[in-house]
Amino acid sequence: MKYLILVPDGAADFPVDVIGGKTPLEVAYKPNIDWLAKNGRCGLMQTIPDGMPAGSEVANLSILGYSPEKCYQGRGVLEAASLGIKIDEDDVVFRCNTVFTEDDIMMSHSAGHITSSESAELIKTLNENFSSDLIIFFHGLDYRHILVLKRKFSPEVYCFPPHDNVGRKISDILPYPTSDSARKTAELLKDMIFSSAEILKQHPVNKKRINENKQPANLIWPWSPGKKPEMETLTKKFGISGAIISAVDLIKGIGIYAGFDIINVNGATGLYNTNYEGKADAAIGALTNHDFVYVHVEAPDEASHEGNVELKIKCIEDFDRRIVGNILKNIDLQNTTIAIIPDHFTPVSVRGHTNQKVPFLIYRQDIIPDKIKNFSEKNCKSGGFGSITGEEFIRAVLNISGISSC
Repeated sequence: MKYLILVPDGAADFPVDVIGGKTPLEVAYKPNIDWLAKNGRCGLMQTIPDGMPAGSEVANLSILGYSPEKCYQGRGVLEAASLGIKIDEDDVVFRCNTVFTEDDIMMSHSAGHITSSESAELIKTLNENFSSDLIIFFHGLDYRHILVLKRKFSPEVYCFPPHDNVGRKISDILPYPTSDSARKTAELLKDMIFSSAEILKQHPVNKKRINENKQPANLIWPWSPGKKPEMETLTKKFGISGAIISAVDLIKGIGIYAGFDIINVNGATGLYNTNYEGKADAAIGALTNHDFVYVHVEAPDEASHEGNVELKIKCIEDFDRRIVGNILKNIDLQNTTIAIIPDHFTPVSVRGHTNQKVPFLIYRQDIIPDKIKNFSEKNCKSGGFGSITGEEFIRAVLNISGISSC
């Protein structure tokens, strides 16, 4: 048996007035997903445990059966693994966005989706101004970068995720220590944030973006600190070989710690213009020599962060037609288990992540279907699986002891 998990990031949502009080999942034309729901079983999963950040790092760890309470160490260290950055035991690692602010307001967590080539020049300049033996920036994809503080700093600082705080005053969301030992770290981070404004304001990349009527990346925003995690590989835990397909460094990093192969797809952008067909083809190919394949698509989440409900609906429809549809036509359904699960809610009305239970479906040929005909947040509440945890979900996908799928 082969196992395939497909994750439309942030696809779950609240009812939206402008689309008749329905959710994007309810409105979107998604015949392939609905066929799997009709012929499979559905349910709800709590991907964000109580008290944990409502982010993709926690949610995707949960989906893969990890306990975030035990192994979660922040987003930055996972993304660093994807970038091949060597992390020492005492290092504190942050995700670091290049953001756009105006009049003390967080306007965009992505600086209008600045390109990787543009942001590489900004990171180079930041390193020239900040770097020492203790402070190092690493360039990632687009606006997503890494900041490493070495040896004598603490991860016990609270940093506000920029994508969840668009529209808020910068002065209200600055990092703060959660222990006395982290006071120095929090002060350093605040100093770096304010200093970056002066460094980036006159940068040629930003001057060019302003001339092109694009948002400048005029501030750094470090967040999600952590140290190197201890995680048992899923290969060791379940005896399976696996592959991860995603444009996002965070998901790749989780895959590396899980012991899976990372498959990169040309044209996979982490946005709505991603190479859907390339991801589908990569998944089909990966199933020939892996037991387990995990496909993550970021596009619905990005549309939600923009508050664009029509774009979110289109992203869900693209996911259905160009990912799910292509895969269903080209795999052996008699010997493949397919699960579809958004990692978390990203309501367009909130433009950020929330921690509600997400809908999911699991299909395989011998499963006993429930009565769900259309995949949605509301319908999956009455699904045959009921409400389950991450450990139960991965065991249901793999059809091993712990929860029945029949």
